[in-house]
Amino acid sequence: MPITTLGALNTTALIVPDLYVQIVPPQTLLLNGVPTDVAGIVGSASWGPVNEPMVIGSMSDYALGFGPVMARPFDMGTAVAIAVQQGAGNFRCVRVTDGTDTAAALTIFGAIEFTAIYTGSLGNMMAVTLSPGSAVNSWRVTISMPGRPPEVFDNLLGTGNALWQAMGDAVNQGTGPLRGASQLVAATAGTSSIAPSPGVYPFSAGIAGSDGVAALVSSYLVGQDTVPRTGMYALRSQGCTLAMLADMTDSTQWSVLVSFGLEEGCYMILAGPAGDTITNAVATKQAAGLDSYAAKLMFGDWIWWYDQANQLTRLASPQAFVLGRLANLSPEQSSLNKPLYGVVGSQKSGQSPSGISNSYATADLAALLSAGIDVIANPQPGGNFWGVRGGHNSSSNVAINGDNYTRLTNYIAATLSAGMGAYVGQVINATLFQQVRSTLMAFLNAMLSQGLLGSTNGSLPFAVVCDISNNPASRTGLGYLQADVQVLYQAINEKFIVNVQGGQTVQVSQQTLPQGTV
Repeated sequence: MPITTLGALNTTALIVPDLYVQIVPPQTLLLNGVPTDVAGIVGSASWGPVNEPMVIGSMSDYALGFGPVMARPFDMGTAVAIAVQQGAGNFRCVRVTDGTDTAAALTIFGAIEFTAIYTGSLGNMMAVTLSPGSAVNSWRVTISMPGRPPEVFDNLLGTGNALWQAMGDAVNQGTGPLRGASQLVAATAGTSSIAPSPGVYPFSAGIAGSDGVAALVSSYLVGQDTVPRTGMYALRSQGCTLAMLADMTDSTQWSVLVSFGLEEGCYMILAGPAGDTITNAVATKQAAGLDSYAAKLMFGDWIWWYDQANQLTRLASPQAFVLGRLANLSPEQSSLNKPLYGVVGSQKSGQSPSGISNSYATADLAALLSAGIDVIANPQPGGNFWGVRGGHNSSSNVAINGDNYTRLTNYIAATLSAGMGAYVGQVINATLFQQVRSTLMAFLNAMLSQGLLGSTNGSLPFAVVCDISNNPASRTGLGYLQADVQVLYQAINEKFIVNVQGGQTVQVSQQTLPQGTV
């Protein structure tokens, strides 16, 4: 009584009399949408792996992975902190350096050297403590770093050089299932037989670690698209739907960022230089040839932001505010008229906790938005709060220049790319046509039921064709299968017009409503 899966057995060529059980899989594949809140950030840090994406979910995660927020340009921690304030909580962070970064190192008695596993100045704050162990005649090595639980390697035995070797092996390999290898340092024991002395040995007394940020420029943030990938290209295949290169304002690199965004289905958040003028911003965008739905260009009116980690108010790029807010919105939504948090002021308005001292004129906003440049401003149509004033990407095409177009298009495309590949290799017939159409319709119906799609007249806002009308035998015979999908997006209310007629001679016609209605 053989049991097989459907398709594994040729049921027209059976010879042996028996019971044949075939497991039939569900006829319709169901698609689950890909996450739309994954934000990629590239920048500098004082600790952590270089050019390797790391999953970060909170500021505590960031502190463990990359160290504290640093009050300097290109700082990745600043961008993460601002985005977290907007509600974002799913990051892929890539640390970059200018190549001069070094790892902190400490040699004790010339007998053993401890080297930080990552480069960066945070390693200078580590310390190694040698003390008697719990067991008789044993030693304990404790490695500490601010903000982390100490790593304790206990009951290390030996004399002379054997003891130093035991210490090195414990740090590098761990001492058992409950105490693995160090996540902070690597150890190298020498040949010395000098006896250890109890005490605290700070890394500040050894070779200093450095962050490698003095010569950091845009090319390091962009990186190289060859294995091993560096900079922005380390975000490939990480599922990022939004991305930014911290504080990068180099317009010569915008086309490269747009190309990456198109390839990865990622909304790239760009910004102009601090203190920019409208005239220069428009001219720079035109000169760079930036005209794509894959990028959102923010005007160089940088934001005054209170840095809690360093307890000072400083200027920050508008990128992270926008990235964080979009990450905290469903993809059919626009950033227009949505509150931003943590804003103390802007370069145009100044620092004004008690109110706005200067705001954009309608002509200013018209010049920026018509050029495909968005801006953070106060007030908003909804009231006196800080927010994104346009909700537009950098495209000049009014049919596709909304945040919602970019994000919803990328969401649908990424979801289909992630799930529809299961049909490749299947036999092309009427059953496959039906299954493909059912899968697509089920996904689009789910979007409709959750409000990601809708229409103003109640009609179905999508259609799917996958049959012989678009799959003639001349095509299917060559192995092609085609599904044509049309999806109507919901428009964003950007220009709300209310017509009011008032006066002593106005004739008001009243409609009688059913009882109980307003």
